[in-house]
Amino acid sequence: MEPWRLFATALLVVAGLVLLLVVMAKVRDRTGRPGPTAMAGAVAFTVLALLCLLAMTVLPEPVAWGAVAVVGTAAAVLVLVG
Repeated sequence: MEPWRLFATALLVVAGLVLLLVVMAKVRDRTGRPGPTAMAGAVAFTVLALLCLLAMTVLPEPVAWGAVAVVGTAAAVLVLVG
């Protein structure tokens, strides 16, 4: 396993977990109910897990780093705006 894959996946996990929590908080604020919040969390976690698995195994280097940049930027913007 190449070291860049491990590093990219670690960064993706950190940014993705922050994004997951922000998404869940926004859904809870809008709906006020736990059901949709849990569903949004489950969907976001599944997408994050799939993206991490793909970055760890088959994605080429520019695509993996692009995913890290997109998820990191989205997390940073949502945290700063929210």
